[in-house]
Amino acid sequence: MYVIVVGGGKVGYYLTKSLLAEGHEVVLAEKDKRHAEDLAEELGESVAVRGDGCEASFLEGIGTHRADAMVAVTGDDEDNLVTCQMAKVKFQVPRTIARVNNPKNQAIFGRLGIDVTVSATNIILSLIEQEIPHHSMVNLISLKQAGMEIVEVEIPEGSPVTGKRLRDVGLERDMHISAILRGNENISPSAETEMLPGDRVYAVIREAREDEFRALLVGAAVRV
Repeated sequence: MYVIVVGGGKVGYYLTKSLLAEGHEVVLAEKDKRHAEDLAEELGESVAVRGDGCEASFLEGIGTHRADAMVAVTGDDEDNLVTCQMAKVKFQVPRTIARVNNPKNQAIFGRLGIDVTVSATNIILSLIEQEIPHHSMVNLISLKQAGMEIVEVEIPEGSPVTGKRLRDVGLERDMHISAILRGNENISPSAETEMLPGDRVYAVIREAREDEFRALLVGAAVRV
């Protein structure tokens, strides 16, 4: 399968690594020159390229017409929308997937024809509401101030946690898995939840332990 990933941040980087590990053909597009060069040095010039996913000429040049999926995961919702719309309308890409940073935009993306949208904020908020339905409003302290962050990790084929129950994975106390996306299913995990390849895991962890957490789930050296 040929997948184009637009946006070379952490989500795009780890997604590309996971897809490559599974044997897929991947191009990772990043428009910042220096960052694109760093990615190319690590992933290879045939994988990481400099370019703007909103530009039709660039998409033409990387063979978007033959792509099986377009995944836009930049930090800008407008760019993600334009990239996916162009891939769908101009290049007839059968599957478009967009990261939605502002959850208020998720419905708009759906109405404008994007096949799949992912909003980590909405996923975690829905789980919080399920856990404490008697509260009409939940006040959360700033994750940043608390030294915590939300991370996203996809479980690759060959991961050491594949087939294990969550209670047997070996998570530390400051690594809390809040949600698992399995295809179109949103899972509120319990200690008995089995980890499967392709699961997209969302967790709240201490910032200093991000690389340790990713290595635990992916089972390989991760980028610092």
